Amino acid sequence: MKNNVQLITYIDRLTGSDTKTLNNILNDQLADLFSGIHLLPFYYPIDGSDAGFDPIDHTQVDSRLGNWNDIKALGEGHELMADLIVNHMSAKSKEFQSVLQYGKESPYWDLFLTKDKVFPGGLSKSDADKIYRPRPGSCFTNFALPNNESADFWTTFTDNQIDIDITSDKGKEYLIRILKTFSENNIKMIRLDAAGYALKKAGTSCFMLDETFEFIDELSKAANDLGIETLVEIHSYYQTQIEIAQRVDRVYDFALPPLVLHSIFTKDFSALTKWLNISPKNCITVLDTHDGIGIIDVGPMNGKPGLLSNDEIDNLVKTIHVNSAGESQKATGAAASNVDLYQVNCTYYDALGQSDFDYLVARAIQFFAPGTPQVYYAGLLAEKNAMELLSKSNVGRDINRPYLDSAGIEAALKKPFTKAMIELIQLRNNCTAFNGEFSIVSEKSTLKMSWKNKQQSIRLMVDLVENIAHIEINEDNSSRIISLNNLLNLS
Repeated sequence: MKNNVQLITYIDRLTGSDTKTLNNILNDQLADLFSGIHLLPFYYPIDGSDAGFDPIDHTQVDSRLGNWNDIKALGEGHELMADLIVNHMSAKSKEFQSVLQYGKESPYWDLFLTKDKVFPGGLSKSDADKIYRPRPGSCFTNFALPNNESADFWTTFTDNQIDIDITSDKGKEYLIRILKTFSENNIKMIRLDAAGYALKKAGTSCFMLDETFEFIDELSKAANDLGIETLVEIHSYYQTQIEIAQRVDRVYDFALPPLVLHSIFTKDFSALTKWLNISPKNCITVLDTHDGIGIIDVGPMNGKPGLLSNDEIDNLVKTIHVNSAGESQKATGAAASNVDLYQVNCTYYDALGQSDFDYLVARAIQFFAPGTPQVYYAGLLAEKNAMELLSKSNVGRDINRPYLDSAGIEAALKKPFTKAMIELIQLRNNCTAFNGEFSIVSEKSTLKMSWKNKQQSIRLMVDLVENIAHIEINEDNSSRIISLNNLLNLS
């Protein structure tokens, strides 16, 4: 993977159309900005109960977006990442429909996970209380089978997302078949979606077990053998991310987004600096994604202190709600069918009160943090909360999943922030100092982030009290200073 800025996007929600249109946009309006593209689920169907994360057929491109040849063509100009949804598939899949029709006689019976497979002696209240679940209600759904029988199937997320038995031969064959399809169509990296929930074991939380790490290791090796890198997507305690990073190609830095917000809100870089001194270097950095802004990633867990205290997290969440004029509250917690507050659903731009300066500073910090940066399509264009879409769908995360088109992109590209953002992206892509050594120093409200590679160096300096920020670049025996304030025409 190139150490350049990448784009995260849905095909249809950015283009209003299909894969060929996305390719045209990337080669025209967004030309030379992104070395890689994380294509959010484009499998059949893209409009299920979870925006493509509940595939009926994981190896079929939704025909409304094109076909595998279109994906392959897109991959000729950009490194492509796709989601491997390891935990579940749609209840409408032919495989699960076969189970409903034939029960245990179905050739796909072993592909799915039932309660009895994990708890053959029955599920005790003690074991039930230990299971970690991010959604309210039971993690099982009862389905009727032939001959007046029924079975409780694991449905970690929704009753339309049937959990796969990844330990079975059928489960392993299923995942390998997807990997081979990806390999044949220019997919260079996979994002292991919901991997933390994939392994269930009686008497445990059924989340991020020792056996889960073993599963990730095996699947990563299988992907590597096909020329595919792996990115693990897990929201958990920050030390867990450090452990995972030692065992996979890439891991997300999910602690960065809330820490950047906390720093700007409190004018104190201490927590961010502590994290960036110990954070994994083989990471993908984000500020926003198709999901919400993670909170669990910086909080305490099981009596162990977090990067932020509970009081600091409360203040962080309240400030987001205030900055977004209460819009984030309409899309978060119970409004998003979450059992606890582990994510806040809001655009990052609205979380920062639509302040162009604060948002540009946040992006500069992301680009200077260790790792390869990814920029979400709505974040690239500084989109505001999609309240109309939220009111129509009643899906909390839709607040940050707008539908755009070429005209909307054209209008957004004329905004002062977007122009400044593009300059930052080009700077991050073209400066070789980012391939060198990283250092960070802060004194509460001031921050210095530096990269040095042989004779090349680049430094970001931020002062949150004076509201100024600039970048110093030294290369080819010359130096220059770029003011973020000037980029926004604020000085």
